[in-house]
Formats: sequence, C-alpha cells, structure tokens
Amino acid sequence: MASFKRLETEFPILDSDFQSFCALRGIFTVQDFLIHDLQSLVADAEQQPSSERFMQAINQVLYVIDGLHRPWLNGVDLMEDAQKNKHALSTGCEGMDFLLRGGLQRGQVTELAGPSSSGKTQFCLLTASTVAYKHKGGVIYIDTGNSFSAKRIACFLNQISGPASEEMQPRILQDVMNSILCHSVFDIFSMFDVLHCLGSKLKNQMCRGDNDERLIIIDSISSLITPILGSSGSQGRALMVSAMSLLKKLAHEYNLAVLVMNHTVGGDGGIPKPALGESWKTLPHVRLLLSRDCGSDTYHVSLLKHPSVASGKAAKFIIND
Repeated sequence: MASFKRLETEFPILDSDFQSFCALRGIFTVQDFLIHDLQSLVADAEQQPSSERFMQAINQVLYVIDGLHRPWLNGVDLMEDAQKNKHALSTGCEGMDFLLRGGLQRGQVTELAGPSSSGKTQFCLLTASTVAYKHKGGVIYIDTGNSFSAKRIACFLNQISGPASEEMQPRILQDVMNSILCHSVFDIFSMFDVLHCLGSKLKNQMCRGDNDERLIIIDSISSLITPILGSSGSQGRALMVSAMSLLKKLAHEYNLAVLVMNHTVGGDGGIPKPALGESWKTLPHVRLLLSRDCGSDTYHVSLLKHPSVASGKAAKFIIND
C-alpha cells in the first residue's frame, strides 16, 4: 500500500509533521497504519500540540482505507463471481487435482507443508509449468531460497506438452518461460514490496481488460515469517497476518490462485505438522501436508483443511525426475 509521503500530494493534511509523528511509531505506509493499534495512536495524537490536525490526518487515512474496500456483494453476486471467475487450475498431478476437486482454486490461498526434501519445490515448478502451458496464464514465482530452476521447468514442459516438432518445441518453451516471472526475495518486507507492485500492475491491467495472471507461488513463505516470529513477538504475528491478508486480497480481487510452501515441525508423538504456529493455521483457505517415500518418486498428500472437502482425505502421485 502507498506510503504517506506519496499520499501527501493528494491529501495535504498528511504533511511532514504528521509523517514524523507516525515515523516515530514505525508507521510509514497505510499497511503499517493497519497493523498499528489505532486506539494507542489516537491517544498519542491527542497529547500532541497539533492534536487537532493529527486527528484530521488520522481520519483522512481511515477514509483512504475505506475507499480501498470493494462494495458489499450479496449472495447472487458472489455465486456469479464464483461461477464466472473462481475456476480451478490443474497442478499437473492427477492425484492432487482429484483431491482438490480440479486443482488450485482461483480466489483462494493454498498452503502445502512438508519436511525438507519432500518435493515441495518440485511440485511448485510442475504447477508453474502446467499453469503457464495449459492455462496460458501468467505465474508470479516468489523464490526465497534460490531454488527456482529453469532447466526443471523445461523438463516438466517436455512431459506436459508431449511430442512436438523440433521447430515448435523451442517456441513452446519460450512462451512458457515468458509467462513465468521469478522474483528472488529474502525477507518479508521485500515480499511486501513485490506484492504491492504486483497489485498496482494488476489494477492497471484490469482497467485495460488484459489481466492474464493466474497464479502466485511463494517457495517458501515460512522462511520469511519464521525469523520475525522468533524475535518480534506480537509484531511478528501481525506482519504474518498482514501478509496473508494481502495475498487473500490479491487472490480475490484479481481471481488468482495462491500457493505457499511451509515447512514442518514435530507434533504430538513426533508426527510432523505444519510450522508457523496456532495463529497461522486458520489463515489459509486450504492446507495440505506432503510427504515422500524414501528413495521413491511417490508422494503422499493429506488434506488438513478445505472449504468444501472433508479433511482427512489423502492421495498419492508421482513426479518423474
């Protein structure tokens, strides 16, 4: 979301004095404003010499936030939107698609958790290849560990596209590669920057009627969130919730499927469970737990949470090397 400095040109009440007042409290953008305790901010503003102007500025920010909200939709509107825009995207794995009733649902955030070397990145690359090729859609791939592999994308594409002439194969590969935009991100604030820029881009594309983006992949989101949870306490959790809120907003408003990777930790009896704690587990729309047979290409996935499918169901699939 926009910084107060950028908003000042349109709303002069958000002047340098108000920006300095907010900066002392770690508030530089509308996003920061949303995370901060509003009652505490108002109480501080009332103690300032320019309290009246600061209160006007706070009300102006609230007005800006209110303007960002979409109008209320009734049940008929929501049903029409779901039928028209919220379709499933195939992942390229028949077992996974069957479990998810067609694949990754547009408008929803899907979490895939699994231990190290369980195949999470391979699944991400296969899904990116499938969406770019079969659905002719753009993929935003946020890579947090330098794990993106263009060579692996090419291998998956050969499997997906089937036999093709020597003349057509390079063209197909080029089209798919052009459809996948990879961003290397190593902290949560850089991820916010990427997502905010993406939001602006999608808004402009929607105005022109040429929005081709279909999928956001974050491999992995836990590597960005874990560091801030350990050291920042409640602020870390607030950033985590804010990140998920932004992903949900992008998914809903622009009809995107969002796929995020998470690692696992030891649960009761040593059974692996998704990381990031109790505050996280209610946030994704869909939660999946992945495992892999040792020395095998067979993967097992169990459904932990889904809006329209009973939890506890499981499937297996193979990703060929």
